[in-house]
Amino acid sequence: MGQKVNPHGLRVGINKTWDSNWIADKKHVAAYILEDNKIREYIENNHKNCGVSKVIIERINEKKILITLNTSRPGMVIGQKGAGVEAMKTAISKLAGGKEVNINVVEIKTPDQDAQLVAESIVAQLDQRVVCRRAMKQAIARCQKAGVKGVKVMVSGRINNAEIARSETLHFGSIPLQTLRADIDYGFAESSIYGKLGVKVWIYKGEILGKVNLAKNAQGGKD
Repeated sequence: MGQKVNPHGLRVGINKTWDSNWIADKKHVAAYILEDNKIREYIENNHKNCGVSKVIIERINEKKILITLNTSRPGMVIGQKGAGVEAMKTAISKLAGGKEVNINVVEIKTPDQDAQLVAESIVAQLDQRVVCRRAMKQAIARCQKAGVKGVKVMVSGRINNAEIARSETLHFGSIPLQTLRADIDYGFAESSIYGKLGVKVWIYKGEILGKVNLAKNAQGGKD
């Protein structure tokens, strides 16, 4: 069987939804995809420390964009009296050619159940020169306490400044990657402390059955 590294793409339409939700004419599709990419790059580069896990982009019409940010630190995103959100709206509106931008901030109450945030926390420790396996074990321990059913962590590259690149993997519980009804969350982050280190995290939260759970999952809801 084929190995699908990113389980989200394998499950779109089953228990996952698209991160960009819009329908456009053929002549606008390429421009909208480029806009979405610029928006995501802006948020990633300018809000690295805000714990942003997912950016969902919806287009109400040709001149109105709705952006939903799933973050573990909503206060840092919103800023004092909403100044952070207003600044983000202005910057994104310029990137999108003057379109009207609305931003919803959704709090992630259990960051240790979010694969992207777990991967970024491991990268933060690696940047502080923490031993790789220690950082991986600590991350897995936090996930266990958060109540996940399984977690797998892989770090690849020149681990601990070794001359030859290699991969190290640790896991806990079950990770049914080939079971389509399984709710598998996937996260990826990079560290540049010793060249490039790639960190991949898979988290198994249980099974999703029915459209009710699918809608809840699309909104970033947690069990």
